Amino acid sequence: MVIKILGTGCKNCIILGENTEAALKELGMEAEIVKVTEIQDIMAYGIMSTPGLVIDEKVVSFGKVLKPKDIVRIFEKENLV
Repeated sequence: MVIKILGTGCKNCIILGENTEAALKELGMEAEIVKVTEIQDIMAYGIMSTPGLVIDEKVVSFGKVLKPKDIVRIFEKENLV
């Protein structure tokens, strides 16, 4: 599984990355986390506000900093656990 954090490196993007790592740890899962920081690459996902969260090339959230429990719910909803 590849998880991408879309954002230019702002505080919210960093927090979303940390919260994603916490959610993975809570679930006992491993994934490759990639930070996408180039505006052109971020725009290619069709989002207009960051941070964004992409799981296996599917945009699952953008424009908000999800808490670890919210990310866990996304994994469950997407049948990834």
